[in-house]
Amino acid sequence: MHRPLLWIALVALLAAAPARAQARPDVSQLDARPLSPSVRDALVYEVFPRAFSVRGDLNGVTARLDELRDLGVTLVWLMPVHEISALKRKGTLGSPYAARDYYSIDPALGTAEDLKRLVREAHARGLKVILDVALNHTGWDSVLMRRPSFYTHDAQGRIVPPVPDWADVADLNYDQPELRAYMTRLLLHWLREFELDGFRCDVAFMVPTDFWEPARAALEQVKPDVILLAEAAEPDLLVKAFDFDYAWPFHAALTDVLQGRAPASELRAVWERERARFPKGARHMLFSDNHDERRAIGRFGEGAALLASALVFTLDGVPMLYNGMEVGDTTESGAPALFERLPIFWPVAERRARFRPFYQALAALRREHPALRQGDVVWLHNSDEARIATFARRGAGEDLLVALNLSNRPFVGMVEAAGGEGLIEITPAAVRAAAADLPAALPALSLEAWGVRVFRRARPQ
Repeated sequence: MHRPLLWIALVALLAAAPARAQARPDVSQLDARPLSPSVRDALVYEVFPRAFSVRGDLNGVTARLDELRDLGVTLVWLMPVHEISALKRKGTLGSPYAARDYYSIDPALGTAEDLKRLVREAHARGLKVILDVALNHTGWDSVLMRRPSFYTHDAQGRIVPPVPDWADVADLNYDQPELRAYMTRLLLHWLREFELDGFRCDVAFMVPTDFWEPARAALEQVKPDVILLAEAAEPDLLVKAFDFDYAWPFHAALTDVLQGRAPASELRAVWERERARFPKGARHMLFSDNHDERRAIGRFGEGAALLASALVFTLDGVPMLYNGMEVGDTTESGAPALFERLPIFWPVAERRARFRPFYQALAALRREHPALRQGDVVWLHNSDEARIATFARRGAGEDLLVALNLSNRPFVGMVEAAGGEGLIEITPAAVRAAAADLPAALPALSLEAWGVRVFRRARPQ
């Protein structure tokens, strides 16, 4: 809905509009809020219920929970389940982010009992569930239109969208204390009634931080370990309000690298800039695909899409998968497909047999090696930094060296490896290309096109 690749342009647009602008403090010397292991160690899976199953409903999601668990998923993110507005809707079915009633469940998805069953069944499998909420705006026939003061008006007194391109939604005005109270009660209702584990908050940077912080405090009174994910890349949100956010700048850099517009060294440059900008210990959700983007497999091709996921799973952050990535599904979800019914074509797994084992192996690698979840990142030099990214993950009693070839040409060269002694390759067989038989006598290294290799050395305790 929100065209995240234009995220920087959107932020600039909002900053140019005084009515929407927020003063963002420098919080780089502060600590980010502490992370619970359930967030730090999570593998997030975004579910678009309309598209996830043949049924296209909540029961269809519940029916596939075993598959998500077996994939290694620990945190299920459900896109919005509310009834969708009809007035000014886009496409046939409208956007899930244009709610008519925040307290409702879209009848096309099922009932309240269906959602409760989904959450119960997820919990029984050790999965947590967060619900997507779009609190910045509503649809044009929302029940909240009975309270015009809840909305933003132009000079002529007309209710307006947040930005002109989002014509199917109306902007909410958080200058109104009554609106803030309503939204806090709403979040508490969903948390209590459905035993959710938290929320993914749509365009969280467009809602004031001084709403989110007390709202989180209220939620913690009900669920102390509530999980909040911000669709944002604003540092101040991670000081008190949110556990983690989107790595939008890194995602943009990854896209530029894989599409040939930037060298692989840009990944390190962006990572370092973001580390300097955010509070200490901040954690970001890393991804190569989501409901707003063109599918990664379509943008990058099969080999590069898998390589992108290998980076997402091995760099510091919380990895995320989206709706059918594990079978190489190419069904579009971003606008205008966001407004239609286009189910995942699950049988495509037969043609992309490498995909599911690849993701299962990455999830197992991350689960089995604490350095990938807790360790520091140390970027390492190599002999072709235009194509190759190399870094170490250090902590929890081990050092890991990760090398990734972000090009379609094989690499033979050198990598900074602190001597290389004691480093043993642990790249899962399902992650290595089937025909790859590449020597490594670190610091000398070989990588196949779009290849990844991981090495480990135990550290003295």
